[in-house]
Amino acid sequence: MLPLVALVGRPNVGKSTLFNALTRTRDALVHDAPGVTRDRNYGVCRLDESRPFVLVDTGGIAGDEQGLAGATARQSRAAAEEADLVLFVVDGREGASALDDEILAWLRKVSTPVYLVVNKVDGIDVQQARNEFARYGFKDVFAVSSAHRQGLDTLLASILAALPEDGDAQVLDNDPERIRIAFVGRPNVGKSTLVNRILGEERMIASDVPGTTRDSIAVDLERDGRKYRLVDTAGIRRKSKVDEAVEKFSIVKTLQAIEQCQVAVIMLDAGEGVTEQDAAVLGAVLDAGRALVIAVNKWDGQSDYQRKQTESLLVRKLSFVDWAEAVRISALHGSGLRELFKAVHRAHASATRQFSTAEVTRALETAIESHPPPVVRGHAAKLRFAHPGGENPPTFVVHGNRLRTLAESYRRYLENYFRKRFKLVGTPVRFVFKEGDNPYKDKKNVLTDRQVAKKQRLIRRAKRSK
Repeated sequence: MLPLVALVGRPNVGKSTLFNALTRTRDALVHDAPGVTRDRNYGVCRLDESRPFVLVDTGGIAGDEQGLAGATARQSRAAAEEADLVLFVVDGREGASALDDEILAWLRKVSTPVYLVVNKVDGIDVQQARNEFARYGFKDVFAVSSAHRQGLDTLLASILAALPEDGDAQVLDNDPERIRIAFVGRPNVGKSTLVNRILGEERMIASDVPGTTRDSIAVDLERDGRKYRLVDTAGIRRKSKVDEAVEKFSIVKTLQAIEQCQVAVIMLDAGEGVTEQDAAVLGAVLDAGRALVIAVNKWDGQSDYQRKQTESLLVRKLSFVDWAEAVRISALHGSGLRELFKAVHRAHASATRQFSTAEVTRALETAIESHPPPVVRGHAAKLRFAHPGGENPPTFVVHGNRLRTLAESYRRYLENYFRKRFKLVGTPVRFVFKEGDNPYKDKKNVLTDRQVAKKQRLIRRAKRSK
């Protein structure tokens, strides 16, 4: 295991910028507005290849123990208590504040070693910035500029000297057997609550306030002998209602999480049914070609009549993804989780299934025998053979002639036939049609002298007949 270093401080002191600088990534959402980071975000610093360590970015401690601010503070304290080293980040431009004093008083009660990091010292007197925090009594004060990577080498050397050889931090690995699951949907449908219920701890901040989650947070999990990576994402609202830059960045991170996952679990609110925005989120998953499972949350709060109404609404509005399994769950109480994971396994197995050229071609031939392509302008398209073209989603490449004349209805027929024949559940199926090149298209037919003479005789005869 790798040692763990936690970044702690009040809001808007540059913790996320420092996190990105040390991990050489852009995983942490950065913005000038305070309070952007709320959940714990883990990454690995590999600036020294021989001594990597885990870095955790935390939300700013604002001094309020109620609501979102209190939940964010609890996340920060949990990170500091599990860390091998705490970096107390302060703002060198604004100087010490009463909130910094409160955070320091709490850090002194924690048994974890603490380093003071004075950030944002670019363009100002560094010594004066150090002197502002001299009363805190730290032996070594590190003046850095995360945005300009100033002073990071000295800070890194001191971190490595203070860390133990081994630690207890859990680092995200790249095990190919790990199923990557992204939980997506509108704001306030219970994504963070579901992830917390699966993990069995308050790993994500869950609140009734829409838009609580702002960043995409990944957590590794092992359950019943199988490995998973769960990604909690920010809720996606309608574009007309998105006016804050932070929310736009959150949506970008959500779309990236959809692209990088293997199975997308889209969550719906049973009390609200399927809205237009739910359909838009479904469209984003379909555009990415990811396996899909629909989780209808808050099912326990519905009466029998409401459940029947919701069932009929799901059938009517989700007809365009009738191949995706819909599971009724309660993220708050944990009901339906076993069925949810079974649906995820089936969708993942279908999306990553390997095919041979022989079985794909046989399936194509059988589909053509059962229902031949329609005749267009006196000719029917000829589908000669097919072969697999990729996975996640399963892709089939069909070769033949006049494939551009294939109607959309026949393409849907092939998709449904292949899905039924190979028992593909919970994943879209894509077809790529490739026409063979005409070997004579660029060759000019040059007539011989005898052919030219015969052509002229035919023309003269036609003229005399008139």
